[in-house]
This record gives sequence, structure tokens and C-alpha cells, in this order.
Amino acid sequence: MIQMIEINKTFEKHEAVKNVNMTINKGSIYGLIGSNGAGKTTIIKLFAGIYKQDSGKVLLEGSAVFENQALKEKIFYISDQPYFFPQYTVKQMANFYKSVYPSWNEARFKKLAKVFDFSMNKKLHTFSKGIQRQAAFWLALSTMPEILILDEPMDGLDPVARKKVKNLLIQDVADREMTILISSHNLREIEDICDHIGILHHGSLLLEKDLDDLKSDIHKVQVAYKGETPKHLENQLTMLHCERRGSVMVCIIRGKEDEIEKVINQTEPVIFDILPLTLEEIFIYEMGDIGYAIKNIIV
Repeated sequence: MIQMIEINKTFEKHEAVKNVNMTINKGSIYGLIGSNGAGKTTIIKLFAGIYKQDSGKVLLEGSAVFENQALKEKIFYISDQPYFFPQYTVKQMANFYKSVYPSWNEARFKKLAKVFDFSMNKKLHTFSKGIQRQAAFWLALSTMPEILILDEPMDGLDPVARKKVKNLLIQDVADREMTILISSHNLREIEDICDHIGILHHGSLLLEKDLDDLKSDIHKVQVAYKGETPKHLENQLTMLHCERRGSVMVCIIRGKEDEIEKVINQTEPVIFDILPLTLEEIFIYEMGDIGYAIKNIIV
């Protein structure tokens, strides 16, 4: 388990992270999402032990991560722009990581060579952005990390490569309980792979929930009536958003599904459906609920 306890971090008087508490359980895939400038990359680098917090604790297995070599040997971080030594090939980078990570698995490195199917002897800077990112995953997974930290991990990957990488990540979580922390603006990618979600805004953690629980607390409802919409409906339900499409009202409602059904069925609608919400829609309405301009959200 990795934890943040009462974390604060400031850069030149700018509060990047404010009083953040987070818990990521072993073997889970945690998705960190938020508006631009919310503090996601700062959180990522604090967990990776790159930044030191101004106050609070960042813990792995109960011990501080920053400047803790034994713990950092269990962590691999892939930034939004993967870095390789100038003029190095995949094989040369592999030799470097082999000297740094005691858990390096040479057999797996050779096995993954067949999965990624590009030359390990060609200089990395000559590859496209997508191939370089695949190389980063190839190297990362060969170190057999206990914690894999990813910032915009699928950026630049084509659909085939994305599926390949996702399958490898899920396999490692299932086979050896690797823990993954992902920060991304691509909410569809997050939704496909993550089981837990944290939403950041202006350096503060708005909420932290199991993805299934998050989806069970907010619903899209379409409803229509023969006459006028009952005026008391909005007073009985927590409406985050409501719009009329012809004779049908489409509403985003916070609450439990059975409670919503009970209230609406009592009004005798002629049409009533509860529709599935995507993580992208949940994020937009959660952010809208705190007054964030929807037009500024990057998804």
C-alpha cells in the first residue's frame, strides 16, 4: 500500500498540492484525473520520490519514499515524455536499468522483445514518439516493479499498441499484484483499465472512490410526462444538470438508483430510463458541481 498523508507542496508561492490524503492499495490500478494545472504531475512525482513534500508523509509499506533507495528499487516511473540517455539503444538502456534494479528480469526482457517487435540495437532517438513510449514500457516491465507510475501513458500510441500495453499491464496486476498509478486526460483510457479514481482540482483531492461506487452515485435519467413536468421533482432529487430535448427531460442526478426510481415512479412518467454514464461525463458534472467551467476541461 502507498499513502499520502496531509501532503502540501508549494513552488514559488504557488500551492501545487494542498492537504492531500490518498491511499492506493496493493494490486490496484488507480486513475488520477483533474483539470489542467490541478497538481496531477506534482502528485505523481511526490509518489515517485522525485519531489519532496513541504509537509506531510509519502509512504510505501509504512516507510518514507524520498531518498529511500530500497523503496525506489521497487518503483518505476514513466513520465509524459520518456527520457533515454542520448545515443542509447534499447539494449544499452536495458543494461543501465539492469545495474539499477535488482529485480531486473532478463528472460522477460527477451520475451517482451517479441511482443514489441522492433530493434533493440537501434538508437532510441531515431524512433517515433509512439515507439519510444513502447520502449519505455518494455524496459519498465522488465524491471518487474512493484509500483508502476505513469503520466499520460498512452499518449502517442496507436490503437494496436495501446491494446498491447493495456494487456501487459493488466497481466502484471493479475499475476503478481503490481500496483499502478496513472495520471491522464484521456478518461476513456482510464475508465477501461482503472478500478479506483481520484479527482484533483486546484491541488485538492475532491473525491477518491472505487470506480464502480462512483458510477453508482451519479446517474443519467431521461423522463417524459403527458403534461407538465412535476415542479416538486427537483426538490426531491439532487439535480446536477437538466435539459429538455423536445418533450423529454434528460437529467444528471446524484443519488442511489433505487431511490431515484422510487421518486420518479411516483410521478407516473410516460417515459423513464436510467442510462449508463461514462467516466468522462461523471468528471464533467462533478467539476461542474463545484463551479468549474466545463468548456475548459480537457478530456
